[in-house]
Amino acid sequence: MKRILITNDDGIDAEGIIRLARVAKQFGEIWVVAPAHQRSAASHSITLRESLDVYPHDFPVEGVNAFSCSGMPGDCVRVGSLGVMPRKPDVVLSGINFGYNLASDVQYSATVGAALEASFQECLGIALSEGIHFHEVTDAQLEKVLELVLQYDYIPGQIVNVNFPDCELSEYKGILENRTVSAGMVYKDHYNVIEELENGGKRWMVEGVHQYDAEDGTDYRAVLDGYISIGRVRNVG
Repeated sequence: MKRILITNDDGIDAEGIIRLARVAKQFGEIWVVAPAHQRSAASHSITLRESLDVYPHDFPVEGVNAFSCSGMPGDCVRVGSLGVMPRKPDVVLSGINFGYNLASDVQYSATVGAALEASFQECLGIALSEGIHFHEVTDAQLEKVLELVLQYDYIPGQIVNVNFPDCELSEYKGILENRTVSAGMVYKDHYNVIEELENGGKRWMVEGVHQYDAEDGTDYRAVLDGYISIGRVRNVG
């Protein structure tokens, strides 16, 4: 039986991590160590000069050992693997994130960052994300996808990145493996001034324009076409 650590960046009470734990528990012993609060776009940041507060958490999936952590998703993997769990996990599942983590967005993603930390801790890291509108494909195919990716080999410095398409089940086309990371972006950002401040200051707010094109064979092209995308993401070095 596999020892599985689950984390996320949307917070321990997020719907996605609960849905993931419910399905994942049939594949092994489940431990959840996840942020107490929202930590999206924190990338692979960790806490070095402050302590981490870890509390047992009332988690709505029976048989799961669950803990909230005051730190970042990367911290959750580290303290979970090296402190909370009696032994290191065989695999870390990060997600299910609310919103895609693919294309150039992977560099900002704390969902991906947590999976990369798992690789640093010498266990298989798997990031799972979905679109923000439809979850039918995820719920229908999650068990099948976990059964597939939990058999992947651990490769140092690499993770498995899974994205479920943002479409209705009737529009779902299947699973595409070996997808490369698109060089494009899901949102093309710009900044708007939303308030003039004293002493010449300005308050800026980011605004993203959704992009609907991507290269063939890539992760983003797959989900745009109604497929589940599975591919490897390599960390620097």
